Amino acid sequence: MSEDQFAQQDPKTQHEVPGSGNKTVEYPGRTEEMDVRPDHGEHSYRGLGRLTGKKAVITGGDSGIGRAVAIAYAREGADVLFTHLDAEKQDADETARWVAEAGRRAVPVPADVREERQVSEVVDRAVNEFGEIDILVSNAAYQMSRDGGLYDITTEQFDRVMKTNVYALFWLCKAAVPHMPAGSTIITTSSVQAFQPSTHLLDYATSKAAIVNFTKGLGHNLVDRGIRVNSVAPGPVWTPLIPATMSEEKLESFGAQAPLGRAAQPVELAPFYVFLASQESSYMTSEVVGVTGGSPIS
Repeated sequence: MSEDQFAQQDPKTQHEVPGSGNKTVEYPGRTEEMDVRPDHGEHSYRGLGRLTGKKAVITGGDSGIGRAVAIAYAREGADVLFTHLDAEKQDADETARWVAEAGRRAVPVPADVREERQVSEVVDRAVNEFGEIDILVSNAAYQMSRDGGLYDITTEQFDRVMKTNVYALFWLCKAAVPHMPAGSTIITTSSVQAFQPSTHLLDYATSKAAIVNFTKGLGHNLVDRGIRVNSVAPGPVWTPLIPATMSEEKLESFGAQAPLGRAAQPVELAPFYVFLASQESSYMTSEVVGVTGGSPIS
């Protein structure tokens, strides 16, 4: 996308298809290791002041969707605290640079969200830095493709997927809600996998279905507090997690199953996180917004 990001474009061809030849990388993956770099909106996203003065917390904000959301939020006027793994510091520094260039505060925090104590410390840090939390984005996730499905998934892997994707969301919300004023928003990251599960991602798909259910229930639970809760359900998105968790064979066709014929770039997800965080979605709660390239989520 260029400066004329709002111009009409063919959705099938407006972004490069990663295609064949991409190499796998060691988990958790870094942006610089990718043969085809994702587009996070660094040179295209233009803010319109939708989130001026807001304070946002994003888990997994170092790369991929998280980086795209951090950049978009900063350009919309929000200060951003985001988490990253120790191994992702280089990517985290790059995200922080883009947030700072937008004139907003960037607070990168190393944290393993599988640990309840560390999740609580992230919230404490946000409150100390910002005073309150207006936008909470649960985005950090773990997957590992297993061609054998059920019989290739160990208890250790299943536990890691659930701790990262589901337990962390529960801990994050429980710690943050007391510091979120009326009008605040919580945005979860589910997936098309919650509705159309792939056998090689059985445990991941299960965790994403749990996130959908948690989102719908929590949205009703927090109505009296004036806090809205919604979810973005992406389809295939080109992020470092993909070459770090899939075989080269799967990388060759990644995203081809979507009706639009390609994976999304992270920048294409960011506007939906902005919408759900802004007053433009004030009558929405307990909803799931599919951004799947045409694959159904019903």
